[in-house]
Amino acid sequence: MTRRLLIRATGTARPGQLAELGRALARSGARLLDINQSVTFGVMSLEALVGLDQDIDLERALATAGDSLGLDVQAIQVSAEDYQRWSVQASQPRLILTLLAPHLPAGILAEVGALTAEYGLTVELIHRLSGREPLDGGVPRDHRIQGSCVECWLRGEEIDLDALREKALALGAMHGVDIAIQEDSIWRRHRRLVCFDMDSTLIQAEVIDELARCHGVGDEVAAITERAMRGELDFQQSFRERMRMLKGLDEAVLAEIAESLPLMDGVERLMTHLKRLGYRTAILSGGFTYFARHLQQRLGFDEIHANELVIENGKVTGEVHEPIIDADRKVALLREIAAREGLAMEQTIAVGDGANDLKMLAAAGLGIAFRAKPLVRRQARHSISTLGLDAVLYLIGYRQGDLEEQRE
Repeated sequence: MTRRLLIRATGTARPGQLAELGRALARSGARLLDINQSVTFGVMSLEALVGLDQDIDLERALATAGDSLGLDVQAIQVSAEDYQRWSVQASQPRLILTLLAPHLPAGILAEVGALTAEYGLTVELIHRLSGREPLDGGVPRDHRIQGSCVECWLRGEEIDLDALREKALALGAMHGVDIAIQEDSIWRRHRRLVCFDMDSTLIQAEVIDELARCHGVGDEVAAITERAMRGELDFQQSFRERMRMLKGLDEAVLAEIAESLPLMDGVERLMTHLKRLGYRTAILSGGFTYFARHLQQRLGFDEIHANELVIENGKVTGEVHEPIIDADRKVALLREIAAREGLAMEQTIAVGDGANDLKMLAAAGLGIAFRAKPLVRRQARHSISTLGLDAVLYLIGYRQGDLEEQRE
């Protein structure tokens, strides 16, 4: 009759330990059913589940091997019931919970542990994606993503994922931490297309508000923009109303504003990595092509789709060429680009901040509300509010170490 044993070995890591333990298992004729090993601060932890058909004192052989290696080795009998329970759990859906913040408070672990336990989820693995903080407390090298990120793998039966996300959003707001929860799948590390809103996503401004300020109607236009981004006004209606207020604006103002637009935190690092990793990138904006082209030239976007201002005799007419890029047009463009590139929608990522982006975020394989209005954060599946735009890389699943190696 087959015996199943959980082998657990811990101690100071050094070369040759896995080889010696492997030889002890091989001499016993054990079958390897599962294994996991990690090293943290020089301490090795190995767990292996093995099946044994022969009546051999494997426990003694492993203890002897452990003594010679400076390891504490235990062999724990696994009952048929426990093995069946483990097999069932291993086949359950996996969720990826990501914690992001400038600094992660230790107390968030207790809160997350309680939340996941409430939904019957087991924490299978926790690991850090962000780089280590400098020993001198200084600022990390410029190409590093700023802030801290920890990723947790969760297992459990199917749950009300929307309800879990809602609670996680409230919990994160209390602690100043972004908590993103996504279903694990083969697509997670195989996204290939990233589409961005422009205003207040790639840049720290709403261009139409800047144009209005230069034209002396800044307060009126900004108030309408704010209501539109909160979802209180129909986008096309509010857009046409704001455009009418820009009639007569001198074309020379466009160049001045384009040169002074402040980029969003982390956007240059994000674009550098996305291009090197082979992603296709696009701007899908309810703003203006004049400024989207400026960002394309500066940051290297593959394509842009925005509203084209009508200019006559060096003056803005208050009109744009049809069609207006609204929420429906954004999601249509996302689908069109994916189809043209031969990609499944699960391979797409969309990032935006306003109500005008919600349909695009919902349709993408990974939709991220970035520093968004409360309504958008609540309705989007994932959000980032505490870090820069380059934290998108963490939600795709990249480690800082991966990105540094890729940079070399």
